[in-house]
Amino acid sequence: METMTPFKAPVVDELSVRVVVDSRYERFLPKASHSRVGIVHIGRISGRPNMTLACEWGLSLHLASVKEGTKAQYVLDFGYTPEIINRNFELLDIDPAKINGLILSHGHRDHFGGLDGFVQAHRGRMRNDLALYVGGETIFRDKYIKEGSETLLWGAVDRGALQAKNVVSVCCPAPRALDGAFTSGYIERTSFEEVTGGSWVEDDHYSEAERKGKLVRDLHPDEHATCCIVKGRGLVVISSCGHAGIINTVRSAMAAANVDRVHAVIGGFHLGLASPEYLQHSLREMEALNPDVIVPMHCTGEPFIAMLRERMPDKVVYSNVGSRFTFGA
Repeated sequence: METMTPFKAPVVDELSVRVVVDSRYERFLPKASHSRVGIVHIGRISGRPNMTLACEWGLSLHLASVKEGTKAQYVLDFGYTPEIINRNFELLDIDPAKINGLILSHGHRDHFGGLDGFVQAHRGRMRNDLALYVGGETIFRDKYIKEGSETLLWGAVDRGALQAKNVVSVCCPAPRALDGAFTSGYIERTSFEEVTGGSWVEDDHYSEAERKGKLVRDLHPDEHATCCIVKGRGLVVISSCGHAGIINTVRSAMAAANVDRVHAVIGGFHLGLASPEYLQHSLREMEALNPDVIVPMHCTGEPFIAMLRERMPDKVVYSNVGSRFTFGA
């Protein structure tokens, strides 16, 4: 049985976040700068004039941190299909041998769909004791989606396939320190926010309806954020989707790390279908958190991004597939 040491959030000198998979790629972005984060956008792939980065609905990020000269790297989420993550991983020249571990934010196919194919393609070059860090056991249950009158199986993370490739699954329902980063553990639902997301689940033994095998809405108990404290800057919170609410996500990370300073909020905020009133409330709460940098991606939604740019223009940074954001440099 694994023995857990008391949690203490690691502090690093520098954190780099690279967008491997997202739904937007603009080759001709101009150079960008920001006083609180280093920004590098990727246009043409150097030395590969006949190749370009590809996009899909999904998210995958490469995280690289440095502490006193020691480096650590993780892949956070894996997009919808292996073809896209593997293509971009190779074009961005990321070395699988340097990956310390894998992290999965939650059990939706646009985040785990490329996992098996990614591991299949790169396992031979990766460390022997490779682990996949997940938020809880419920991440391995089947998810369903409803399209009109149809209910369709959306699939689940295949733990057996990972074990066959010598990848250990490590559940992190509580905050867990990794090399240069930490996971938030269960995201507490304490704000005004509603749990969103269109997936359904069955038979997880929590309610009478579930015990009878009926489909119920997925409340995403296994979703967690990946975070890092950058020395002299503060807390960086990466919310891959934020189904439990982006404000809840950030506050849970702050509580886990015992900090009151948020340096950056990155990722998907899951506000694409939210009402104008809900977006206004979210905006007020984000203003109260007052991060130095906001990098919206994936499922954040254009209406909320536009509101952020109008009300917090000095904080919002444009994201693009291939872009690298460096904190603490």
